[in-house]
Amino acid sequence: MSIGDIFYIIAMILFSIMTFAIIRNYYRSKFNDDGQRLDMLDEYEDRDREDKR
Repeated sequence: MSIGDIFYIIAMILFSIMTFAIIRNYYRSKFNDDGQRLDMLDEYEDRDREDKR
């Protein structure tokens, strides 16, 4: 295996890890801890959740 092949494999592994991290962080920012979408919640649901804490 040449050095170019090794660099190519390392680059593909790093690309996969970075892509996974970006997608995971994107979905974490869209959902709350209960698994509900943040942009689909009503204002009263936010108040109810704050009252429970």
